[in-house]
Amino acid sequence: MLSFLPLMDIKYLGHASFFMKSKDAKLVTDPYDASIGIKFPKTEADIVTVSHQHRDHNRSDLVVAPPDQQILVIDMPGEFEKNGMRIFGFQSFHDKKKGAERGGNILYKFEADGVSVLHCGDLGVVPEDSFLDAIGEVDVLMVPVGGFFTIDADDAAQLIKKVEPSIVIPMHYNQPKLDQKVFSKLGTVQEFLKKMGKENLPPVSKLTVKAEELEEEMKIVVMEISS
Repeated sequence: MLSFLPLMDIKYLGHASFFMKSKDAKLVTDPYDASIGIKFPKTEADIVTVSHQHRDHNRSDLVVAPPDQQILVIDMPGEFEKNGMRIFGFQSFHDKKKGAERGGNILYKFEADGVSVLHCGDLGVVPEDSFLDAIGEVDVLMVPVGGFFTIDADDAAQLIKKVEPSIVIPMHYNQPKLDQKVFSKLGTVQEFLKKMGKENLPPVSKLTVKAEELEEEMKIVVMEISS
């Protein structure tokens, strides 16, 4: 008889949006509209999280609900659960001036099948140690690295050092498909990789995270955008 081995599948939908699938739940983070230069792919999910109310992060209406179900849309701090996925929202800021420039931002921690993932949204400032202590242990860190609207490569490196995840997935960086009228000031993922001493990492189309295979030595995973 085959036994179930806990795992989580992760795909990158672009910008700050990911698709995560555990044994019983399907979740999408920060769905965006086509104004960013990329069309949001048709994606079905039980849960959608929104880090803040900007249209490149809050288009939960573009996510497809499973048959005869309603999507749980989470856009606030707190504790939530659906289909075995536990979600914890932590209030933070979109800038270094306590929200005075760009408002608030919510970090979400997801726990399912023995794996914990922290999605930083448009985090604008490296949190205090006490804030990170409240979040707890993180296996996979999804962190913005492009700067200007969020923390940059230097800040991301500082955050990674504090969190000590097993896996880091960079997000919210400049790439050719983005509307350069809006996002030209973002740094590239290569700038982040150079900062981390991990240049020329080949991108992957899907990441499967197994709780029993998480390693102490941190690795960075660059993901291709799924269509």
